[in-house]
Amino acid sequence: MPSSNSLFDTIRYFKDKRLLSIFCFGIASGFPWVMTGSAMSGWLKDEGLSRSSIGLFGLIFVTYSINFLWSPFVDRLKVPFITSKFGQRRSWIIFTQVFIVLATYQLSQVNVASQLSLVALLGLAIAFFGSSQDIAIDAYRIDILSGDDNNYMSAGSAMATAGWWTGFAGLGSIPFLLVDQPNWTWPEAFFVLSIIMAILMLTAFLVKEPETNREVELDLIQANYLNILPKQGHKPLFILLILPTIFVSIIYANIGYPAWPETLISSDYRFTFITLFIVLLLFVFVQQLSKLNLTIRQNSQLYPSHVPSLIHRITAWLLTTLVAPIQEFFDRNGTRLALSILLFIFLFKLGEAYLGRMSIVFYREVGFSNSDIAYYSKMINWATTIVFSLIGSVFTIRYGILKGLFIGGVAMGASNLLFAVMAFVGPNKLLFAATVFVDGFTSAWGSVAFVALISVLCNKTFTASQYALMVSLGTFGRVMLGSYSGIVVDWLDGNWALFFILTAVMVIPSLLFLYFIRKPLTVLINNNSSN
Repeated sequence: MPSSNSLFDTIRYFKDKRLLSIFCFGIASGFPWVMTGSAMSGWLKDEGLSRSSIGLFGLIFVTYSINFLWSPFVDRLKVPFITSKFGQRRSWIIFTQVFIVLATYQLSQVNVASQLSLVALLGLAIAFFGSSQDIAIDAYRIDILSGDDNNYMSAGSAMATAGWWTGFAGLGSIPFLLVDQPNWTWPEAFFVLSIIMAILMLTAFLVKEPETNREVELDLIQANYLNILPKQGHKPLFILLILPTIFVSIIYANIGYPAWPETLISSDYRFTFITLFIVLLLFVFVQQLSKLNLTIRQNSQLYPSHVPSLIHRITAWLLTTLVAPIQEFFDRNGTRLALSILLFIFLFKLGEAYLGRMSIVFYREVGFSNSDIAYYSKMINWATTIVFSLIGSVFTIRYGILKGLFIGGVAMGASNLLFAVMAFVGPNKLLFAATVFVDGFTSAWGSVAFVALISVLCNKTFTASQYALMVSLGTFGRVMLGSYSGIVVDWLDGNWALFFILTAVMVIPSLLFLYFIRKPLTVLINNNSSN
């Protein structure tokens, strides 16, 4: 809903001291993408790997698309010896950052040519703990701003976006500057990255832990399940088995179907088979869950006439932790609108993903040096993103999230056409700077509105789980499909201009989808704003 505040009142939102911690955490959130994204691509390119191999190497980012599977555990499990001292959010941030530092340091000790598998494994570890760090950081941002109006969420989204790009583009320029210096190697650059990540850990030790009553709400939901599960016979055991089966199947499909029984089912049909298997399990699970919820509604009071067994307690905990956040999202929005929102999130940044994954390779093939990439792609993009994240958030606060999304989406698609021009012109530094400037501006504008939308749609009882679910869908489109960007370029025989034109067209379906759901989505945003 557009704001009635003046421009001066809108800018005053950014005086809130909490936004500084959000900005710093944003830096830490974006930095792991340097190690496994642009820096890794540059390293692999210099080692002589093909475009297709570099593109497929990006599959390690699949952890960002499936981190919703373990996001509820970040919400409820306590880190031994740390949570009691630093709190739920900060303890998980510190825990994940320690492992990012260790994995990055280990990367500086390996040889890509002879230890490519180890490089991929360490990259996967950074991506896993980086995606887990994001869960805790996003939950911290929403928790620390909860209780205020949605304009604070828009301002927080701008600071998170500016921080992310500071980590990814600003600090991300450092390895490219280093490896262009005499006697510097990529492993030595990664050692420097591990030191920077260790410094970024300081934020979690200095900020305040947000206060929340989430545990009370979750304990009430769990108590309702414990009230009726002992009366359901063998159903709790069935539910206890079906939940992990669904999760393992999703992970199995995302890691490439290892040890697939080729003699029984052709690999050509493995995606179809696993998809149908998961859909069948989900159908059965939803049926059983609906019956349980109906029983809960019919028994509004607790009757502890049956003593819950270990299976009952585990099942109740899993249902509360893993299922309740998704169920609440669908119950609150209705199945049709909920699915429509999730589909839009999946489609919105698909074209940007295809461009981003191959951008470093494109710059090198066109003729730009590592220093050019550092100064133009990283530094200009960084400064542009920070400025236009703030401008985009001011627009979003005053004129509404949906208008911000429409303008950002159109601009993102149009800016990709400048890359096509670069493919025709060649290594023109002025054009390079202009293209990076426009790309940074449009990406920042779209990202602020996108993050603000997802933040507003979250129920404050399930911030980590619901936010991670929606972000994972967006990341799935960017990572899983974007990883095939190198294959697309090869299929086009290296026609970069046509490739970038295709990435510009990719934004159209998401904008059409957003237009068709604009009215119910506006009502939903306005309702959340009034709560």
